[in-house]
Amino acid sequence: MHNPSKISTKISLQAPSGDSWQEELADGLSDVRQLCEYLGLDLSPHHEPKSFKLKVPKAFADKMKKGDVNDPLLLQVLPDIQETMVTAGYTHDPLIENAQNPIKGLLHKYKNRVLITTTGACAVHCRYCFRQHFDYQSNMPNTQQIAKIAEYVASHAEVDEVILSGGDPLSLSHRRLGMWFDAISAMPNIKTVRIHTRLPVVLPNRVDDQLIQLLSNCPKNIIMVLHINHANEIDEHLRHKCQQLRRIGVTLLNQTVLLKTINDDVDTLCQLSRALFTAGILPYYLHVLDKVQGAAHFDLPISRAIQIYWGMLENLSGYLVPKLVQELPNQPYKTPVNLYQ
Repeated sequence: MHNPSKISTKISLQAPSGDSWQEELADGLSDVRQLCEYLGLDLSPHHEPKSFKLKVPKAFADKMKKGDVNDPLLLQVLPDIQETMVTAGYTHDPLIENAQNPIKGLLHKYKNRVLITTTGACAVHCRYCFRQHFDYQSNMPNTQQIAKIAEYVASHAEVDEVILSGGDPLSLSHRRLGMWFDAISAMPNIKTVRIHTRLPVVLPNRVDDQLIQLLSNCPKNIIMVLHINHANEIDEHLRHKCQQLRRIGVTLLNQTVLLKTINDDVDTLCQLSRALFTAGILPYYLHVLDKVQGAAHFDLPISRAIQIYWGMLENLSGYLVPKLVQELPNQPYKTPVNLYQ
């Protein structure tokens, strides 16, 4: 159980209370021209996607190197004409999640845990997102659906963990997020709440006093799985926010996606692991790219992924090496990559 009395009153980097993070979110960059002007880039002609639009908070754009078209953070969010190419073997539902969707808003793929798609909204649109084609419209749980999900979880005694996902669950308002935490807190079989989020990375002020209080009041174990692909995403502001979360007992893990031209070398990934640990975040998973249509240009041959991983094992202490895994359709677990193939 988290103790709110342990919250420090000394918050030197804390944004003002209220909805300042939502104002920052609304003030984000939403088209390629805007982003290029902000970073002093000349990328004309450029690709402006029709559906999966560009979306970048300025707080994340500020971590990019101005004038550098090859900045590794920029390449994660900048639309590319290659997205429009149909590639064999890549699909709109690479994990076949629609088949693991017993009730609206809930995925039950793994035996002891369920995943709730709390929202379709994200603060940033990563171009390799495996849910960029997901039908959020028909899977968005409303207030009434929360009770149905609670009933489902209660009827499955083997389920002891709830994963809040989306979209990004931290894009929800405090009120809406609080409704989910209230419902989960009342579930006797649930021991752990896991929050999968990129918001503290791309918009650190989301970790405000109200969120800290909400997490502190939850009687369950809380794990926050961040999504960081490059050491340049970790700055002093994020480190401070992580310190606040750890102070109230939140366990911080990270999952990284292996991305061509962005982090597909040993040195870059070793720097990331060290930067994560310095920030109090434990490297958890290194994912082989999910084969989603539109993201093939980020993918690497599995042989290259294995080669990189051996290099990480050679250069890092064991606790700094994430697990190299694949998410495969119809498998009730993350599949470890065979390093000896």
